[in-house]
Amino acid sequence: MEVLLAKENKPEEIEMRQAYGEALRDMMDQNMPVMPMDADLMRAIGLLPYRDQYPDNIVDCGIAEANMFGVAAGLSAEGFIPFPHTFGVFASRRGCDQVFMSGAYAKQNVKVVGSDPGVLAGLNGGTHQALEDVAIMRAIPGMTIIEPTDAVMTKELTYLAAKTYGMFYIRLFRSKAVKIYEEGTKFQIGKAVKVKDGTDVTVIAAGTEVAEAIKASEIMKEKGVSVRVYDMFTIKPLDKEAVLEAAEETGAIVTAENHNIIGGLGSAVAEVLAENYPVPLERIGVKDTFGEVGPADWLKERFELKAEDIAKKIEKVLERK
Repeated sequence: MEVLLAKENKPEEIEMRQAYGEALRDMMDQNMPVMPMDADLMRAIGLLPYRDQYPDNIVDCGIAEANMFGVAAGLSAEGFIPFPHTFGVFASRRGCDQVFMSGAYAKQNVKVVGSDPGVLAGLNGGTHQALEDVAIMRAIPGMTIIEPTDAVMTKELTYLAAKTYGMFYIRLFRSKAVKIYEEGTKFQIGKAVKVKDGTDVTVIAAGTEVAEAIKASEIMKEKGVSVRVYDMFTIKPLDKEAVLEAAEETGAIVTAENHNIIGGLGSAVAEVLAENYPVPLERIGVKDTFGEVGPADWLKERFELKAEDIAKKIEKVLERK
């Protein structure tokens, strides 16, 4: 794994969905048997520009998500690598049984893409905010769960998912993210990235919360606290070595995720600590409630997912250290 960190964490020039679409286009150009699929959301995920160019590869199944996952499993059985996409709420809750039975139980090679994770669904409201999708997918045996952090990682992880046999859930933010990595960075599924080193406490974050964790580390630096930050982009299988290293070397951990506090990244880290090396732990996440309507940035404040909220948890966990 070769990590090139961005010199400045600022909004990216391209959207995450553009990076996702470009990765699939490149693989189709190389005649890889990838099959991008959609449930009437091709424009939303950035596949529309490629539909006419690759009519034999791109499949729009219409607003029939569960059926789409069944079709994807069938394509996998015939040797294709399907990438069925829909909003995360539909990819997890609506299509769960087909993903479980036709995909995972049958040991197929399907890359389920769930977009608009958590509060990033914004004005689409509580009905469209995937706050339980990681918890659902974590319970499926053999499922790999990845959440790209920026466009560079999105492109690279799309390649890696296609080249790695098995069931994947890719939790994908569609719009512009904060730039964390430079072009040329190589990632390894199942291995966290240490984006900042520190000695007093560790923040383990995923997705949009990585940028917030970096900001929180700067807030705490001004208070004389050294904060380590991990990008845990693979939520399952979790990088247990990184978690235990953080526990042993810093003695206190905060997790940060754009997801329900139950069943996601924080729960996964808590399980590792409880079974191996208990240390004080605090969790940032939506606290066992439904989503609401509002701009994404306001929702992050509403559900206490901002850098300032992480900083408060850091102070709290240090008191328990």
